[in-house]
Amino acid sequence: MHEPDLFSSRLAEELARNAPLATRMRPRTLDEVAGQSELLGPEGPLRRSLASGTAGSMILFGPPGTGKTTVARLVAEELGAAFSELSAVNSGVADVRRVLQEAEQRRGERGRRTVLFIDEIHRFSKSQQDALLHAVEDGIVTLVGATTENPYFEVIAPLVSRSDLYRFHQLSVDELSGLLDRALQDEERGITGVDVPPEIRHAVAEAALGDARRALNSLERAVALARAKGLAVLDEQTLYEAVQRKLVLYDKDADAHYDTISAFIKSLRGSDPDAALYYLAVMLSGGEDPKFIARRLIIFASEDVGNADPRGIELAIAVARAVEFVGLPEARINLAQAVTYLALAPKSNAAYVGINEALAEVERNGAEAPPAHLRDTHYSGAEALGHGAGYVYPHDHGGYVGQQHLPEKLWGRRFYRPTQEGVEARLSAFLERMRSLRGEGKDL
Repeated sequence: MHEPDLFSSRLAEELARNAPLATRMRPRTLDEVAGQSELLGPEGPLRRSLASGTAGSMILFGPPGTGKTTVARLVAEELGAAFSELSAVNSGVADVRRVLQEAEQRRGERGRRTVLFIDEIHRFSKSQQDALLHAVEDGIVTLVGATTENPYFEVIAPLVSRSDLYRFHQLSVDELSGLLDRALQDEERGITGVDVPPEIRHAVAEAALGDARRALNSLERAVALARAKGLAVLDEQTLYEAVQRKLVLYDKDADAHYDTISAFIKSLRGSDPDAALYYLAVMLSGGEDPKFIARRLIIFASEDVGNADPRGIELAIAVARAVEFVGLPEARINLAQAVTYLALAPKSNAAYVGINEALAEVERNGAEAPPAHLRDTHYSGAEALGHGAGYVYPHDHGGYVGQQHLPEKLWGRRFYRPTQEGVEARLSAFLERMRSLRGEGKDL
C-alpha cells in the first residue's frame, strides 16, 4: 500500500540528484541567499517584515539570476504558508481564478495562508492582473510577483499600490565567487572531483555578470568538460571552451533597457561621443532594435540640439532611413555617424522648453482667441465681425512688419528663448530685431 509513496520518494531523490547545479544549490534558508543584504540582512525591510509576521503582498523586481524565485519560496516557508506557483507565460485568467478559489477554501477550512507566486508577472495582461486585485485586497492570498522589468511600467497601478516593492540587484563578483565556493565544497548538492583554482572561479564569476544561475551553469558545464577531457584541474582554456564568451547584460524588455538608453541619451547631451558609442555598442550587442535607437536619435536631434544645428534632425532622419535600407550589422556604421555628430553638435533645448511652456499655458488658462486681424476671412459674414481688419501683409512691406500675433492677454509673452549656440545664435539676433519691431518688451 505504501509502495507508490516509496517509489515517488525515490523518484524525487533521483530527480534532485540529476537536477542542474543551479537547482541543487538553491538556498534553503534566507541566510543562504547570496547578495541582497539591503533587503535580507538583519535590518533589511523584507527580513524584518517576515520576522514580525507582517509581510504582505510584494513584487520582487530586478535582473535575472538574483534570487527572486528562491526568495518567493522562502517567504512561504517563513510565513508557514502554502505555496502556489503560476507562470505568466502559460497561465490564463481561469488558472488564476482556480488558484484563488483553492486559497480561499484553504483559508476557510484550515485557516492557512497561501503565498501565490507569479513568475514574470509583467507578462500578465491587464485583465489577468485585475483578476488578482480582490484576492490581494481581501487577504485571500499573499501575492509574490517576480519580474525583470520595472513594475511601475508593466504592472497595473492598483496592484503596485497594494504591494511592497523590493528591488533585487545583480550580484557582485565576490558574492558570486562565494556562491561558487559553496557549490564546490558541498558534497551533497555541489560538484566534486575536479579542482577549480581561485583565479578560475573568479573568471567564472566575472563572466556571469551578476547572474547566479549563469555562474553555476557555467561552472557545471566547465567541470563536465574538464572531466570529459580527463583533467584533474579546470584550466582557462577549458573554461573558455565551455563558456565561449561574456554575454552582454542587456535585456531589452527589462530595467537594463531603460538604464542603458538613459545613459546613452545623457552621454549625447553631455557631448561625450566616446560614452555614447559605448552605450550604443551595449545596446546593439544586447539585441536592441536598431530602429528604436534611430527613433531616439531623431527625438534627441530636436530636443537637445534643435536650432543650434538644424542639420542634426536631417542627419538623424537620414540615418533612420539608412537603418531600414541597410540593416545590421552594417547599419551600426550609420548609427555611429549620427551618434558622433549629435554628441559634438552645439546644444539647445529651447524648442523643447518652448513647446512645454506653451502647452502649460494652454492647460492652465485655456486657449485665448487670436487677435481679430489674424482671424479667418474666407466665409461670408467674417468681415461684419471685424475679422481681418487691420491685417498687414508682410510681403507688401519688405517682409517685416511690427504686427502683433499673440492673443491680447499674452502680448509680450515669450515661449521661445534661443541660445547663443551655433546657428541659433543668428536666429536669436534676428528674433530680437523682430520683437523690437513689434514693440515687445521683456518676457512677461
